[in-house]
Amino acid sequence: MKRDPYEVLGVSRQASESEIKKTFRGVARELHPDVNTEDPEAEEKFKEAAEAYEILSDPERRSVYDRYGHEGLSSSGFHSTFQGFGSFGDIFDAFFGGGDPFGSGRGRQGAVQGGDVAVQVEVSLQEAARGTSAQVEYERVGTCEACRGNGAKPGTPIDPCGRCEGTGELRSVARTAFGQIVRSHVCDTCMGEGKIPREPCDACQGRGRKAARTQFEVNVPAGIADDQRIRLSGRGHAGERGGPPGDLYILVRVRPDERFHREGDDLISVVDVPAPAAALGTTVSVPTLEGDEEVEIAPGTQPGEVITLKGRGMPTLRRGRAGDQIVVVNVVIPHNLTDEQRSLLERLSASLEPRNLEAADAEGLFAKVKRAFR
Repeated sequence: MKRDPYEVLGVSRQASESEIKKTFRGVARELHPDVNTEDPEAEEKFKEAAEAYEILSDPERRSVYDRYGHEGLSSSGFHSTFQGFGSFGDIFDAFFGGGDPFGSGRGRQGAVQGGDVAVQVEVSLQEAARGTSAQVEYERVGTCEACRGNGAKPGTPIDPCGRCEGTGELRSVARTAFGQIVRSHVCDTCMGEGKIPREPCDACQGRGRKAARTQFEVNVPAGIADDQRIRLSGRGHAGERGGPPGDLYILVRVRPDERFHREGDDLISVVDVPAPAAALGTTVSVPTLEGDEEVEIAPGTQPGEVITLKGRGMPTLRRGRAGDQIVVVNVVIPHNLTDEQRSLLERLSASLEPRNLEAADAEGLFAKVKRAFR
């Protein structure tokens, strides 16, 4: 039993034409076997989605399906025109931002914007704090330099398509139990262009566009956070029929740094201080983005107390004041004591008075930690 095309594409029965088209493009990019090489059923799923799109993108077919289901479509003579992935054109049209790849009855089309491209770069927290440049490399479909996008061998003419007489579409009439249905689809000879190069360009086989590896350096601004994107206009796939190119989206991944936990523009770090040193006061070395820094630990420092290093956090993308570094003091209780150490601690414990154990303030440990992370 064939599945409901609305279910296949994941759209509601009230979905608009533009919503159906947008959803199908997303499904096509995800399932195309030349992209999704890990799923052995990707091609069959793509064919199912393509047939669902053929049904829902045509108002007459959609109306017949809504009233009579798949049986109604079969009775009206509908058969999916999608036959699989046998041509390079399928990949360009379905994946690289071309027009309706399976013929939705619109015939010849105007300029079509090129598809977007997404790549990923990885930087360290240190690089994210200072700003850096990263090398990106990706596959991009660009205008063929040999024919300048017209698909013809340089110096040769371009003729009107003889099959569709220059209209870019073919029409057929079918008489069914539901009346006469006129079907139109993109001409399979000129692919909707209405014209054919007399001699196709050798470099791009007449398509006017050609895939190539693109490599360049991108500036990663200081203060960028993990999972943020950089958008570069016009760096995506070339458009068709004079359409503008798509955009390049660069997803930035910031590698975790075990020394810091980032909260917005603030950095939180933890420093271990032995209990005796915390009681007496000491100086400890704390890692910062600029290097280790000596920090004073006041006598009687309690577990979870925080020390704020102003302006030592991450810079802000809005060029405002940099965040702070919040140092949480972790008072470490000694263990594996020698007999001498145990004796010293026992003498200390016996000498303590109530005034030695009074808290310096009323704020508890959990309140301090909560304040630090806030």
